[in-house]
Amino acid sequence: MAANKKLLFLPGDGIGPEVMRQVRRVIDWMDRKRKITFDVSEGLVGGAAIEAHGVPLSDATLAEALAVDAVMLGAVGGPKWDNPSDYTKRPEAGLLTLRKELGLFANLRPAVVFDALVDASTLKADVIRGLDILIVRELTGGVYFGEPRGITDIGNGERRGVNTQVYTTSEIRRVARVAFELARKRGNKLCSMEKANVMESGLLWRQEVTKLHGEEFQDVELSHMYADNGAMQLLKNPKQFDVIVTDNLFGDILSDEAAMMTGSLGMLPSASLGAPDANGHRKALYEPVHGSAPDIAGRDLANPCATLLSFAMCLRYSFNLDEDAKLIERSIQNVLGGGMRTADIMAPGMARCSTTVMGDSILRELDKLAS
Repeated sequence: MAANKKLLFLPGDGIGPEVMRQVRRVIDWMDRKRKITFDVSEGLVGGAAIEAHGVPLSDATLAEALAVDAVMLGAVGGPKWDNPSDYTKRPEAGLLTLRKELGLFANLRPAVVFDALVDASTLKADVIRGLDILIVRELTGGVYFGEPRGITDIGNGERRGVNTQVYTTSEIRRVARVAFELARKRGNKLCSMEKANVMESGLLWRQEVTKLHGEEFQDVELSHMYADNGAMQLLKNPKQFDVIVTDNLFGDILSDEAAMMTGSLGMLPSASLGAPDANGHRKALYEPVHGSAPDIAGRDLANPCATLLSFAMCLRYSFNLDEDAKLIERSIQNVLGGGMRTADIMAPGMARCSTTVMGDSILRELDKLAS
């Protein structure tokens, strides 16, 4: 069968190649068992690209990323490249360039607690059991990119550090539209978080989200919450939320808080989406939330679940293959329910396994579910 679904794999550094290898195995399984074929190419990013090309992302790899339907990324970084004389030569600069050039403004961070991992969270079981929320973070604006910025000498031994929080109507509306559309496909409920009480950018955010709701999404239940209260409510009663939309700074903080509620970064996927083209297709990059974990790289110890769940997001958001995405998610849930654990999620009475064995188990479960 001819492949018309084009994927670029960027395994990156550390454990990236090991966890991405398990995605390859699932793609091969889909080709054999589901008659769904992908045209997969592979490139270098991060430290691996620095070693080969002297830059964290080559022009050729960027061009390929712009040409495919979606990019799957493993992880970037490691102590070998921690202190470059030029900041643009850091491995992370490759990822930032990808996000910028692909126009990836909406970062999707699910926080899902699998039944088998309820006890891995530091929160009480009754608080997080069944948790399934989605945080949509604006990714290319706000205080991380606003001008003016910098550190200046103001005399008398004093220095001033400045970062500017700035948003425009179009930046707010485009990420809010993504969040509203996702809410429609989930629980039809969206909470927008900002600091409209003390920040003009937050007031504009609230006004524009409210306006868009009235114009296009009146069927979605919309609420507003100050971001500091949102942080508290995530710990107090996280299941009150379905989809949360927020800016770059607050999204950075709140999504990490939500991530740790689930018990392990090794279980958390993410997606970054761009604007739809004339055909409704969005540029997209999918990656696990965890880092490159250089201390365990090459030892077959890494948890591949976050990367496989990121691939499930890719199937859902880039290729409209929701049934296949659910197959992968259910397979992982069933394997965990059967007691298999990589080191990061190990618990008493469970069976500790390697990256490869976890992949084997998930493939066997896929066979059962698809039969």
